[in-house]
Amino acid sequence: MNGTARTSTRDIARAAIRAELAEVAFELFRREGFENVTVNDLAAAAGVSRSTFMRYFASKEEAVLSAFDAHGEQVASALRARPADEDDWTALRRALDVVIEYYRQDPANALAMTRLVQDTPALCARQLEKQNSWRPLLTQALAERTGPPQATMLALAVRAAAALDCLNIALDHWTGSDGDLDLIALLDEAFAALTLGRDVPRQPRTARRGK
Repeated sequence: MNGTARTSTRDIARAAIRAELAEVAFELFRREGFENVTVNDLAAAAGVSRSTFMRYFASKEEAVLSAFDAHGEQVASALRARPADEDDWTALRRALDVVIEYYRQDPANALAMTRLVQDTPALCARQLEKQNSWRPLLTQALAERTGPPQATMLALAVRAAAALDCLNIALDHWTGSDGDLDLIALLDEAFAALTLGRDVPRQPRTARRGK
């Protein structure tokens, strides 16, 4: 077995343990309330020491929000993969399907997670902080798919921020409906309320280079 394979095996094992600890933490938070549970409680419930638990999560907040860690990079990658002639606003909407898939796979669990975050100030603040780190990733992805500059970085950052706001508002309405409303339809409606980037269709990159 080479070094790369060993590293991959360790990473897979670590991810599996991390996911298991996160599940234990989430269930305890749901049952007892986030503020009523300590790191020691989490470690005890998982059957590990406090130091072991802290090797995987630096805080209680991270034990809950780790499920969203990869979303920023995933959305940015999806955004870069969108058709070159697609306007930025449509591309942003389609790229956010990566996030929506998390809620579609297990609606009941996702609804409970969203409520826990929304009802816990510390989690809500940390989640917004995480999303703020997505914005530059999406801004850069928009810039890369644009080719020759057609908008300033500020304008692209505004579009990325507006897309994330649409996501949050759609999630608020979805949660408020106890998950009864269609989250995809809500996100579509939120995006339709704005028209950023929709009035000037993109030209294929090959066409731009030929000019």
